[in-house]
Amino acid sequence: MPKQAADTVIVLDFETTGLSPDNGDRAIEIGAVLIQNGEVVDSFQRLMNPGRRVNSFIENYTGISNAMLKDADGCAQVMAEFCDFIGDYNLVAHNASFDRRFLDAELAIIDRQYGGDFACSMLIARRLYQQAPNHKLGGLVEYKNLPTEGVFHRALADAEMTARLWLQMLEDIAMEYDKTDLTFRQVQKLAKIPKAGVASFLQKL
Repeated sequence: MPKQAADTVIVLDFETTGLSPDNGDRAIEIGAVLIQNGEVVDSFQRLMNPGRRVNSFIENYTGISNAMLKDADGCAQVMAEFCDFIGDYNLVAHNASFDRRFLDAELAIIDRQYGGDFACSMLIARRLYQQAPNHKLGGLVEYKNLPTEGVFHRALADAEMTARLWLQMLEDIAMEYDKTDLTFRQVQKLAKIPKAGVASFLQKL
């Protein structure tokens, strides 16, 4: 099935009012790109009004002001539209546990679900690029010399950067291990392999 291929995924990124929906934090922006057969073919980006003001730290960190959010659609409407965009595709995010928590929390509020699985580009990069100075998104973009507009902490820009990193990782695996037909599940497994066992795991695929 196409959705099982590692190069056919939706890469997403949330900007939020804080670190955890368990503390009442909400999403304020979602950005995502759809990769099909290794090419970006569609995108989704929306601001959303969380129903309360965001603090000055979040405004400065994201560049998203309360004035920008004032007339934005509410979280429920935006997330319903985003759930339609996701469909049953598998999902990728950098530090995916963060984005998954917010996706699950926002969709639970509107009683919606998604059909795909999640993979974390940060965990995979930690295994493939063990010599990188750090494994933050910006650091990896610089380490791999990926094209960038220099904008971070806006959802669509970060999703686009993560998509470029994701495709670069698949290309590097293909070049080094002659593995061009990775499945999404195989890449998920790679994220959990001990660093010392990465080469052996990929050689055996």
